[in-house]
Amino acid sequence: MAKAQEISLDFAISQARAHSVESLEARKSFISAYWEYRSYKASRLPSLNLYGNLMNFDRSLTLMQSYEDGSINYVNTYNLQNSIGLQINQNISFTGGVLSVYSDLSRVDQYGINKKFTWYSQPISISYIQPFFTYNQFKWDKQIEPKEYEKSKKEYIESLEQITLNTVVAFHDLFLARLNYDIAANNYSNTKQLLPIAKKRLTLGSITKDEVLQLELKILNDSILINEAANLIREKQMELNSILAYDETFEIIPSLKEDLINIQMDYDFVLTKTYENSSFNTKNEIKLLEAQANVAKAKASRGISMALNAKFGLSQASNGLSSVYRDLLDQEIIGISFNIPLFDWGLGKGRVQKAKANEDVVRAQIEQSENDFRRKIFTIVGQFNNQKNQCAVAKKATNISEERYEIISEKFRNGNASVFELNIAQIEYNDALQTYVEAICDYWIIYYSIRQLTLFDFVNNCNLEIKINEVIGL
Repeated sequence: MAKAQEISLDFAISQARAHSVESLEARKSFISAYWEYRSYKASRLPSLNLYGNLMNFDRSLTLMQSYEDGSINYVNTYNLQNSIGLQINQNISFTGGVLSVYSDLSRVDQYGINKKFTWYSQPISISYIQPFFTYNQFKWDKQIEPKEYEKSKKEYIESLEQITLNTVVAFHDLFLARLNYDIAANNYSNTKQLLPIAKKRLTLGSITKDEVLQLELKILNDSILINEAANLIREKQMELNSILAYDETFEIIPSLKEDLINIQMDYDFVLTKTYENSSFNTKNEIKLLEAQANVAKAKASRGISMALNAKFGLSQASNGLSSVYRDLLDQEIIGISFNIPLFDWGLGKGRVQKAKANEDVVRAQIEQSENDFRRKIFTIVGQFNNQKNQCAVAKKATNISEERYEIISEKFRNGNASVFELNIAQIEYNDALQTYVEAICDYWIIYYSIRQLTLFDFVNNCNLEIKINEVIGL
């Protein structure tokens, strides 16, 4: 085992947030969400595409029908086709339509008896597809995707705060394990020192043989407790080392942070910060939007669906490249496609009713979760405001019980106290010391639990935030 090193709670927290496996997992999860949102943002912007066909050679028999007599015959096809074009596409979120602007040029080389080639150009063409009475995916994505990204940011900070909370728990578990070891060792040492005094008092008749045997039994029990405490220290040491990304040879001596924060939590303020900063409210908003989107999708799938297809542009065909862009001819193509379900045996209506029922359930679940959440906030704020007083009382009880134990020990040495009184005083002091340390541990656990709920730094009076560029590595 390496040389033991004393570390503070603040150092342990910073080490865990920077180097633990959990922090790496949280960071990678956020990076994935970040690029997913970037992809969504990119899909809202115009996209530029280069397209075409090169060296598309076709020599085959093709089945064709004669326009003169209607006969069907196989004709020899022998040509080479090449084309290239540039296209800009833009999704229209508000309407759900797709606007495209493109320009292309193609050439067909005909081989065989009538060998020739033909150029065909579309210098500029505009097409638009507009669906009606259908589910507008673009519209709902515009509402949901930004909230998903906002949720991922909040969840990342909450993950870091959970790492902080786990560190606080493991840190104090190790401190308590070491404290129990020290208590058992001190009890063993003190009792061993008092045993000769007890035997001397036995010869003087001031105590009984039974009391001497109690001290001897206590020495044996304390030695057992020392071994158990040593095993517990090793277990808690490994747990904390794992969180801090230390190997098994690193020995930590945790120091108790007794300097408590001088603040009083306000329930309304904590609740407001929780709704503003945490992912709780954002998650509920996303759940409701997704339920509403499913209703809209179910309604669209059961009714009339129509789509407007329109194309406007210029074009020309010619045997020469120089003339294919002259005397351009305008082209207009427009039409409406539709689908009207006449009878579906209630299938569409069933889907709508199911989606609406699910939306009602989601609303009820959100309302219940908000009620439970407010109760949780109310309870934990009350616990925090009371815990500082608990620590002060426990500290005072520890000082009193320690002083009383010292008095009883001295009286025992002077022959004025029994073994029973000595044991009671020792137990009271041990219990008071453990209660005080546990009160300090609970204080910091409650404080960091509130920080995780609110994502607010009550010491520096500011929201907990992340620098996205540093997290992403840009």
